[in-house]
Amino acid sequence: MPNTLKKAERLNRKKVIGKMFTGGAGARSFAVFPLRVVYLMEPELKSQASVLISVPKRNFKHAVDRNWLKRQIRESYRLNKAPLLEALANRNEKMAISFLYLSDELMASDIIRKRMKVALEKMVERLAAEHQIPESHEESAV
Repeated sequence: MPNTLKKAERLNRKKVIGKMFTGGAGARSFAVFPLRVVYLMEPELKSQASVLISVPKRNFKHAVDRNWLKRQIRESYRLNKAPLLEALANRNEKMAISFLYLSDELMASDIIRKRMKVALEKMVERLAAEHQIPESHEESAV
């Protein structure tokens, strides 16, 4: 699986973004500081996982700083996305993901990469937990 981030993997559909942030329709979120992750299962997407990255202008007045942070987040996602895409492919599902930068300070690239890896592992665990069949139902079906 190539470590690329193609245009189809970038979330730009306003309808899907709106569903993610209105609070309903199955959107889930958690935080791994300095990132807040919001995700939603969305079967209409073109790729297995589509990503939105946001760094608030309120905390970083200079576009250079915002762009640097977005570049670091994008790169760390690109390098660590393989287990998540594999889990989604096994379940034949598609997911919209949003990464929001929470801190008001610039953080080192290695910290962002470590936290991104933790966040993606947590998403894979949650995916497995949501779609796991309880053993009691399995035995009664046999």
